[in-house]
Amino acid sequence: MAYAQAGAETSTSDIIVTATRREERLQDVPMSVNVATGEQIQKFNIFDAKDVQQLAPGLELTNTTGRNNTTTLRGITFDPDQGTAPAVRVYYNEIPTDAQTVYTAIYDIEQIEVLRGPQGLLRGLSAPAGSITIRTRRPNFDRPEGYAQATATDRAGYNVQGGVSLPFNEQLALRVAAVVDGNRLNQVRNLNRDGERSRSDTQSVRATLGWRPSDAFSAYLTYQYLHADNTQFQQVIGTGNAPFAFNPARSGPALSVSDYGAVSEGTFRIQNRTHLLNLALDYDLGGSTVSFVGGHQFSKLTTLRDNDSANTVPGYISSSSVRVPYKVGTAELRWQTNNDEGLGGGVSAFYTKQTGTTVVNQRADSFIAPVLGPDAIIPVPFELPDGSQIVIPSPNTVPIGVNVVVPVDTKTWSFAANLRYKSGPLTVEGGIRYSIIKGNQTTQQTLFFGAHPLLATLPPVLGPTEIIPADLQRRTDKPLTGGLTINYAISDDLNVYAAYGRAFRSGSTGVSVPAGISDDLISTRGEKTDSFEVGLKGALMDKRVNYSVAAFYQKFDGFLSRFTSIQYNCPELSGACTAFGPPIQPGESTNGAFDFNYNGDAKVKGIEATIDARFIDTWDLGIAAAYTRARYSNALLPCNDFDGSGVPNQNGTPVITGNGNVSYCASNGRLAETPDFSLTANTELRFPVGDYTPFVRALFNYRPGFTSERVNFRYQDRELLNLFVGLRGPDSKWEITAFARNLLNQKRITNISLGNAVTPTQTPGAVLDSGYRTVNVTNPREFGATLNFKW
Repeated sequence: MAYAQAGAETSTSDIIVTATRREERLQDVPMSVNVATGEQIQKFNIFDAKDVQQLAPGLELTNTTGRNNTTTLRGITFDPDQGTAPAVRVYYNEIPTDAQTVYTAIYDIEQIEVLRGPQGLLRGLSAPAGSITIRTRRPNFDRPEGYAQATATDRAGYNVQGGVSLPFNEQLALRVAAVVDGNRLNQVRNLNRDGERSRSDTQSVRATLGWRPSDAFSAYLTYQYLHADNTQFQQVIGTGNAPFAFNPARSGPALSVSDYGAVSEGTFRIQNRTHLLNLALDYDLGGSTVSFVGGHQFSKLTTLRDNDSANTVPGYISSSSVRVPYKVGTAELRWQTNNDEGLGGGVSAFYTKQTGTTVVNQRADSFIAPVLGPDAIIPVPFELPDGSQIVIPSPNTVPIGVNVVVPVDTKTWSFAANLRYKSGPLTVEGGIRYSIIKGNQTTQQTLFFGAHPLLATLPPVLGPTEIIPADLQRRTDKPLTGGLTINYAISDDLNVYAAYGRAFRSGSTGVSVPAGISDDLISTRGEKTDSFEVGLKGALMDKRVNYSVAAFYQKFDGFLSRFTSIQYNCPELSGACTAFGPPIQPGESTNGAFDFNYNGDAKVKGIEATIDARFIDTWDLGIAAAYTRARYSNALLPCNDFDGSGVPNQNGTPVITGNGNVSYCASNGRLAETPDFSLTANTELRFPVGDYTPFVRALFNYRPGFTSERVNFRYQDRELLNLFVGLRGPDSKWEITAFARNLLNQKRITNISLGNAVTPTQTPGAVLDSGYRTVNVTNPREFGATLNFKW
């Protein structure tokens, strides 16, 4: 499926895609595909890959915290913090790359393709929901060319980008592109930090060297550098509160959705420095082609964060720092026949390895009681490792710090073979991929006791202690994945197809999990999924109207997901979790909240359709809609169930229902916090006047309201409209555009926490309540202008 016409003179029937690793017409590809060309990316001012969701129904690209880019497709979601492979793979010039880096800066793009459904054969790594391929522009060997574009908005946003091709001769050429971007991210102001605003600053440069010594051989070497510095405060809504009794200090003022307010007293800053290197070689042997793609990514991600985002403890900053070095090397060698008719096929070998040691330092103080003021002093029993006790006068907390070291060492080998048979209108293609996925996950935790005069009698450090059981540290999976497609061309303007796909994701071992909890909360098992799809693609009115329809069914064995802010109990010493502490007692206060990974069976079914039309030469119209019902199937999942009702809630005091470390709730609920139905539409109407062309274009997205069982909240419907008005010069060499994003100024909650943010204390039945729920809200209306020049 394409979401719109590809340009002023191009029909969607003629769009060439590489979804199957072959160059084919979009209409001939036996799967659902959305295509965004580089021209359209510039037209709709898409500077962040997350904005691509405006062009593809059922695709949600979100970032709720400033660092966890999450891709949801066909109701299947993924949280990068869960440590598993993503539900939707992202490929940068055919190299799998993490979304945190790729989504940050979109510039000088040739084409983006959204491939729907399980991907387990054609590319080296499997994915249950789909893949997004991003292809950058390559140098032009024939003539110098380039573009420059500048955008500014009334909300302090700016984007300046450009690219130029420099052919040295017919065999060697260079393309250089760069971008400088700044914006206010979620438009939130922090009221407890003198009105400081969220802010993003990004710089990136890319160079691609092309070598084409003959018609049979080509080589492209690409290097990209990225530096992104984001400060994104967590928005909250609610009345606020004075969490400590007899203490007037409040978490903050009453805040509504339209206030775009935050109250954390510390910052939340994420820095990303990334180097990407990519090499692509193709050698045409006549009857077949040998191809190689290789890449290396080296990223340094640094996060400084106040974990008390809702300020449940006024005057206190729950500081943490996370340093993640991300080193990934990838290589793939492929051989593929070139024949279009008859029997053909190919084989490939793929390898990738990721290393790096994540280091987390954070406060894990144990709070005593909510009735204390900031200067109160009470005797607190403190238990030493040998079982003896001392009494410490302490204001409100037992100060504890945690250092967590997580070495990462994962590697994947995979080998694939496929056969393709084409005879006239019939094409049958299928294959299998055998993978060997190995991971070694350990986590060393060290406890530090904070600065207090009487703590001098204690050992300064407890640990390091390995908190991952030995039998969960190493993991090896050897899945078989693949697929089969049958495509039949009824006519030159109508294709029908059927497809089967199988995908697999390895489970994960939790990072920085509380010590002493059960194995099911530490490590998840692998996920398997099978999908069936049927569809048709066609054209009418001499290809002025193109359409596609697809229906699908998918079943998950052990869908992998993440459950955030789950209250837990653990064996403890002096408020700190340890495997050596005394057993948990029924009814005792919870120790805190954590984000746990877990498996649950699920089923997904739905239908997708598009219509792309050019009724007259000056009017383009594209409409795409998707209905997807993605639900758990009688899955028992971690939850907060404070009142013992068996459904997620935070009614009353945080306690655990049952005998485990967390509560569990039976669920047939959604796999993602997204509605079943979604629709996108875009149009451009041109009014040629001689050599000049005034135009109006619009981009519309509709998401109906729905009720989330996971957070007990009714999300409102969303109607987001972006409007563009501008003038295009002779031969489309320049264009000036004025635009409005979210013209209707809708301020809709897109994500919300279950109940108010709270902090448990060591006093049974007592918690510190912030009076706020954390939320993410659509950005308010924003006006701007763009000037684009091509040569």
